[in-house]
Amino acid sequence: MDNPVTPRDAGRPGPRRRDRHGRGMRGPIAPPQVPLAASRGEVFADLVQDSVERLERRWPQLADVDFLVLEVPRLDGAADGAWNDEAVPLGRAVPSREGRRGRVVVYRRPVEIRTKGRDERAALVHEIVVEQVAELLGLTPETVDPRYGED
Repeated sequence: MDNPVTPRDAGRPGPRRRDRHGRGMRGPIAPPQVPLAASRGEVFADLVQDSVERLERRWPQLADVDFLVLEVPRLDGAADGAWNDEAVPLGRAVPSREGRRGRVVVYRRPVEIRTKGRDERAALVHEIVVEQVAELLGLTPETVDPRYGED
């Protein structure tokens, strides 16, 4: 033993020199450009964006409206600040005021709970967006999207 090995400082993490069982370093399951790599939240936001793009072709004034996705409705979002016996809201429209842009909010978890597949979820998201845009513009949902209510 001519060259004694000095112990590595236990408090300082160093670069990993080998992997466990020699199988290679772990990496992502799928590359980021494939749908498998997208989270449920990102997929849901894409559904909302697709619906908004469909409506913006017909209603250019929607470019001045912000579309948001939130997980669940907030407790203080109720008019009186307390829970009531009504169903959980799936979306909300907030009109523009005092220099703030109008907003349409879609709540992801209540929508996901009420749907079984991607197609059913996309249809429900589009209905919610149409209803909230109609409320924001003061129109009927059928006026906003003539195909509203069709299955």
